[in-house]
Amino acid sequence: MNESPKKILVVDDEPDTVTFLAAFLQDNGFEVTSAYDGKQCVIKAKEEQPDLITLDITMPEESGVRAFRNIRETEETRDIPVIIITGVAKDFKKFIHTRKHIQPPAAYMEKPIDQSELLVKINKILGV
Repeated sequence: MNESPKKILVVDDEPDTVTFLAAFLQDNGFEVTSAYDGKQCVIKAKEEQPDLITLDITMPEESGVRAFRNIRETEETRDIPVIIITGVAKDFKKFIHTRKHIQPPAAYMEKPIDQSELLVKINKILGV
């Protein structure tokens, strides 16, 4: 019996980025759901319980930083691994690591996204 595919929640305010990542991840055997801002991200994370979240930091409505904090502080979602995808990875990494009460993300990726590097990180995090 086949194991069901791992579900990944892709969060980015750029529809092209979401489409690109969703197609790439689906081509690699993952089930994909998406959100376009931080508020949608937190709602979908609670509702759908994905195995992993890729999260852009710079978004309107609710920033990725706030969404990340909400995910970490909510019991139903706190253990979901998050890969931060951003153009400001170094600044964000420094910021998060100064927040001792928040568990850091599972990984960071800088834009433009290196597909093979992303796939390696996802497979490592999910143990597939």
